[in-house]
Amino acid sequence: MLRPLTGIRVISLGQYMSAPYCTLLLADAGAEVIKIERPGWGDPRRSIPPFAEGADGMKKAGGFMAYNRNKKSLALNMRSEAGKEIFRKLVDVSDVVVENLRPGALAKMGFDYEALKGLNPRLVYATISGFGRLPGYEGPYGNRPAFDIVAEAMSGIMNLVGFADKPPSWTIYGLADVYSGLCTAYGIMLALFMRERTGAGQFVDSAMLDNMLALNERMVMLYSLTGEEPQRGQLRHLYPRAAFKCSDGYLALNVPNDLIWQRLCQVIGREDLIDDPRSAYGSARAANSEFLDPIIEGWLVSRTRAEAEEALNSHGVPVGPVYTAEDVFADPQVEARKMLITVDDPDVGKYQFARTTPMLSSAPEVDAMPAPRLGEHTRSILGDLLGYEVADIDRLQKEEVIESAA
Repeated sequence: MLRPLTGIRVISLGQYMSAPYCTLLLADAGAEVIKIERPGWGDPRRSIPPFAEGADGMKKAGGFMAYNRNKKSLALNMRSEAGKEIFRKLVDVSDVVVENLRPGALAKMGFDYEALKGLNPRLVYATISGFGRLPGYEGPYGNRPAFDIVAEAMSGIMNLVGFADKPPSWTIYGLADVYSGLCTAYGIMLALFMRERTGAGQFVDSAMLDNMLALNERMVMLYSLTGEEPQRGQLRHLYPRAAFKCSDGYLALNVPNDLIWQRLCQVIGREDLIDDPRSAYGSARAANSEFLDPIIEGWLVSRTRAEAEEALNSHGVPVGPVYTAEDVFADPQVEARKMLITVDDPDVGKYQFARTTPMLSSAPEVDAMPAPRLGEHTRSILGDLLGYEVADIDRLQKEEVIESAA
């Protein structure tokens, strides 16, 4: 069986996290992803720890391995005229370009969307930036550089993470990058679908701030309707929603309505709290959390996570243990879903990485080709795809236009 994007060729000018994650999604879906990297250096994430080490001492960066499986590496000096010509030829035979370079970097080389559209009108050109680059929508921050934490902060998400008596906090490392990669892959799918109807490609503009603000839609809705600003570490309309301590770890508990509150009260043997004015409704429970916390905590702390989880889930109160990494790797549900892909790297051995989602009933399982060495596919791309003769490839390597690991 074919993967959904079999036959689609993607040029990736991505580094660090957002564009590499986007093209990982496309590669896992079957696209041929050609990752263009700077000779001698490559993607900066190649040099960021932690590292896996092979028997011969070769090292590979874990983050690079995780986000660049199922891809090909072309080491190309795009500042040289010969390198630019190779890039033009590659654009001519490709479907998608994805980049997250500093705004304007490709335009300075003569490779903005309009220029590439002239080479290939069917091209889908996707860019990931901090604040957006679509003409007419740039805004005053359009040329600013940005990291993921900036988007978390300016979208209002950071203000909501943590506790009321503590400073704002970031979520998980790289969330804005990964989510922006996901949004961009979705945008590329939309553009490819439209191309089937119109025959023309288009510009896909993915801004990290936009993506995180869209993710924070509840804050937008609440403020628009009520003028209220949600507060960090405090919900005004429902309770409980937190991680509560059991005898051997923490359990995540969320009670979004009064029906589930009734079930919780029955499980813990406190039916009196169902109609108690201090706890009968979500807003009342939120206002009286100091009264209710010890009751819930007292019931949970005398039980293991597994005992509490079984008792609550079996009575229709959805809960889940707060897992560590070790817990995730040992979980039978994770194993049954095949969410950990084993990649056998010839240089550093076997390691497991997270599978991309979702799963499709009529598509084969995701491939598990290891992340490439820098320039591993340079010669095959130039020779087999672009028609360069061996002598020309040798010359280009001697002139440092390309680098080849072969």
